[in-house]
Amino acid sequence: MKRVRKHIRFRGRVQGVGFRYTACYIARSLGLTGWVRNLWDGDVEMEVQGQPEVIDRLIAGLNQGRFIQIESMDSEDIPVVEESGFRELY
Repeated sequence: MKRVRKHIRFRGRVQGVGFRYTACYIARSLGLTGWVRNLWDGDVEMEVQGQPEVIDRLIAGLNQGRFIQIESMDSEDIPVVEESGFRELY
């Protein structure tokens, strides 16, 4: 199976609404690796690695968050790296 790594920047109501917690929970349950962190300007940044359709399931799950409101996101493919787990950065 093909693995990809994506750098994604989320905009909208994405801080103070459990976005990072939800991202970690869903990503770990799907077996994805990477990290998520808040940015100083109110956006959230993520690098996530796994099969493309599984990454799509993560994003769909985030869109179903009760308080999370993703207004837009920018995504770019970046090189795959060796890592284990999905974590929250501060």
